[in-house]
Order: sequence, then C-alpha cells, then structure tokens
Amino acid sequence: MVTSPRFVECRPTVCEPWAVVQGFRGCQPRVEESGFRGYQPTVGERCELWAVRPGFPGWEPWVGMAASHGLWSRRINGVKPVITPEETARLDAAAVEAAEVLMERAGLGVALAAVDMGVGYGSHVVILAGKGNNGGDGYVAARYLARRGVDVTVQALGGSQDETSPAGHAAARAAAAGVRINALADPVPADLVIDALFGVGFHGTLPDVIAPWTGTPHPVLAVDVPSGLDAASGAVAGPAFTAHRTVTFHSLKPGHLLGEGPERCGSISIVDIGLSGGNAELLLCEEVDAPRPPRLRTSHKWSAGSVAVVGGSPGLTGAAMLAATAALHGGAGSVAVVCPGALQSIYAGMSAGVMTRGVGDADRFRQGDVPATLEEASRFDVMVLGPGLGRGHEAFVDGLLTAWDKPLLIDADGINALAGADQLAARTTPTIITPHAGEFARLTGAQADYRSAATLAAGTGAVVVLKGNPTFVLGAERSVVASGGAELATIGTGDVLAGFMAALWSRGLSAEVAARSAAYWHGRAGAELAETGTVTADVLSATIGRYAW
Repeated sequence: MVTSPRFVECRPTVCEPWAVVQGFRGCQPRVEESGFRGYQPTVGERCELWAVRPGFPGWEPWVGMAASHGLWSRRINGVKPVITPEETARLDAAAVEAAEVLMERAGLGVALAAVDMGVGYGSHVVILAGKGNNGGDGYVAARYLARRGVDVTVQALGGSQDETSPAGHAAARAAAAGVRINALADPVPADLVIDALFGVGFHGTLPDVIAPWTGTPHPVLAVDVPSGLDAASGAVAGPAFTAHRTVTFHSLKPGHLLGEGPERCGSISIVDIGLSGGNAELLLCEEVDAPRPPRLRTSHKWSAGSVAVVGGSPGLTGAAMLAATAALHGGAGSVAVVCPGALQSIYAGMSAGVMTRGVGDADRFRQGDVPATLEEASRFDVMVLGPGLGRGHEAFVDGLLTAWDKPLLIDADGINALAGADQLAARTTPTIITPHAGEFARLTGAQADYRSAATLAAGTGAVVVLKGNPTFVLGAERSVVASGGAELATIGTGDVLAGFMAALWSRGLSAEVAARSAAYWHGRAGAELAETGTVTADVLSATIGRYAW
C-alpha cells in the first residue's frame, strides 16, 4: 500500500543524519552511496531535499513534485508546458542551484526509469555518454545503477571528460564507484542501452561512429531526447535512435510531439529536477484541461444547447448527418440538419433523433438560399457550416459568414469555399475553423504548422483547430492535443469532431475551450475504440456520448 510521502529537508550543505530514501527494490548499498534504503551517511556529506515513500515505483525525490508519466512532472499555472530547447537552456543558465545538483537529480531520474524497465542486480547496461551535460546525466545514472548491483559500462564519445566540469565530476564519481568507462566502440549485447549522447540542443546528423548503435536490437532508454532527433521540430536528418522510453526534464519539448518524435521517443517520463518557470511554446492538453459542462436540473431541449448543421450534397449526405449525430450524442439538446430541399427526405430517414430542415428545391445549395438557411437555423445556438457541402459554394458561404451573427464553426467544404482569411477577420461573433493540413495550405498559402495556425488565429480572431496527429488548438493560447492517433485516419471522423465540438460550445464552453475539449475527448474515444476494432465514423459518432459528460 502506498502511503503519503514523508519529506525530510536538510538545508545545510552538510547533514547528519541523512533522510532515508526508499526506492530501489531489494537494494543494500554500500555506506558511501547516498539515496538508497537504509543508508546512513558520514558527517560532512552533501545533503539535498528528498522525500521518503515506501516501495517502488512511486518514489518522489523532493517536495513539489506530482506523479505523472510514470515518474514525475510539473504543471505550471495549472497546465503542462511544452518548452523549446532555447528556453530550456535559458532555464538551466538561470537556475539558482548548482549544475551538479540538477545533474544529480536528472541522473537519478534516469536510473529509476531503468529500474522501472526491469534493470536489476546482475543486469548488463551500456550507457553511451556524450561530452556535455547529457553525458553527465548518464554518468550519474551509471553510479546509481552500479551501487544497485547492475553491471554498467559507459562508452564515452570523444574521450575523457574535463574533470573541472559538472559532467567531468560526474564521470570521476562514476569511475570511483567502479563503473567501467571506455571509448565509444562497436555495439555490444546489453539488457538495456542508455542513450546519453546529445541533449535537446542537438541539430544536424550524428557522428558516423554512433550510427551503428542506432540500430541496436536491445531496449533503449533515451536521456532528454533520442540522439539524432531535433528537439525543436521532431525532424531526423540521418541515423537516429528509436527509444522504448525517454526521460526528459522539467517539461516536454516540441520534438517529443512533432515529426518523428512520437515514434522515436516511446513512452515519455518527465522528471522535475527543480527548475522553475519557463515560457511555454505550447500547452499540452490533458484530461483536466478538457472540461465538459453538466446539465442543470431544470434544463430542457432548447436550453441544453442546440446545433444546426448546414451541409449536404449528392454523394456526400453522410457527412452532415455524422456531424449532427455527434452533436446529439455530444450533449446538445436539439440538433437539425439544414440541407438542400431535394435531399431532405434522405436525411429524414437517417436518424430519428435529428431534425431536418430543407431549403429550396435543388440537391445543392444556391446563393439565393442564404436567407432561408438563416431562417431555418435561427433558433439554434451554434451553426456548423460545411460537412458534405460540396465544392463551388463560395457565394453561399460568404453570405452566411456575413449574415450569421451567432457562433459559427466552419469545417470541410465550408473552409474550401473561403477566398481568404479576410472573411474570417470580418466576422464580429465567435468563429472556429477546423482545417486539416491541405485545407489550411489552400486557405493561407502557408505551411500547415502550429506557428502558421497561431498567426491565422491572431490575425482573424478565430479559433483555429489544425487537425492532425497531434492536433493544435490556437486562440488566446497555443494548445497541443495528443490523445488520438492513426485510428482516426478514417473518412468522416472529422465530421464527428465538428459536431462534438459544436455541442460542447452550445452547452456553454467558450469557443477555445470547446475546441480543446472536443479534440481531446474525440482522440480519447478513438484510441479506446481502437482497442477492440477498427474505428469508423459511424461507430465513433454513436459512442461519443460516453465521453460527453
């Protein structure tokens, strides 16, 4: 049974007695090593701030940490930040504690992750160590693991360390603890390879001597980022490690989430080493950041939120109905499809719970249908414009953008009908736009990335949901949603997202929060449905209600 942690703080640089730290299964260390069960240090040994928690995993190294991702992480101002490598360097330079202290905590976090991966007494671990602080973290981990009875060998890139540097000091302590340190050589068998070669500042390609190690068949634990991966972009320009697990420090980096990062990093543990603050490049959306408002006891079908989906054309009738059923299952009290008049009978037979409103007598909308469409949608709180609309509706869409004075979500062919961002900027009421990469590029002429999407949001006042893996929600904040995966790469799942988003918006969330919440729970729904079979849009739409409350 895990109990609440006991915290023991030793403020001086020397201490007596030591805080007894529990954490490594069955370890009986030598008396000169700190940080293990039953250890009693000698007078004069350096003391940091530690916590005692029975058993392992779940051990916390000091006050202020929150359990997350298997180890520890910190939410700053209520959210989990994603910071750039440049911001990481700035925080390191501004740290009030010595680099050796931060390195000690980082290396301990790496050692604990290795143990969590199954490393124990008699295991053989090879640590590939670079010349900088990333290598220093590896040397600290080597020392801790060696004291646990692990057979540790460090293969060092670039020869011996400068012993006056923090990394050099860590290397000397590892050697004194009996760790073998050799020059980097060809790959050898190991129970675990720890990649401590390059940190988040890496760019370009790896040295040739490292390339053979990137293909190791053995499990890899990466320190900060897998070497060869650009921590700013997730790009890979040559050979790179593919880790089973990555331990990073303080915060996620963009490269963990972008490009090849998700495939290269494996599961990610965030270890809080005592850095504070930092300007977030992105904010990672988690469950706590994705609210779903409750219904009041006195709610009725029109006060609970209402959504009108405007769309439909021959061959694309399913899209509007998928959005409408998702809105209904997503908690909206009243939902209607507003469609071309010739298609109304088709829609009326699709769902008993969704109302239909036919406009005109054709099977496609015409420019002159704008007034009637506005009239049919007038009672609804939110309009979704675009699912199944078809191409060639520029004038119709422009007329609705100009005249509709309530919340508007533009999706699919509604986006394709836009002439440019100026139409969005001209709106004076809240707007959400949900492009995928191709739609975004056609609309803006810019590369579809979160920075360009943030520029579009800032220039128009619209909330921009750039769909993909991950999905970005750009408004007053820059949020990244990584809850979904490739299982959502199926026709119609974007229509389901649009309807669910509109439902949460109609239920009282702001545009940005509704967009973020819908993207998160849509991803969760897809991921959980994928555990039992292929995710299709109709199944996703019908089951989204499990995630709506």
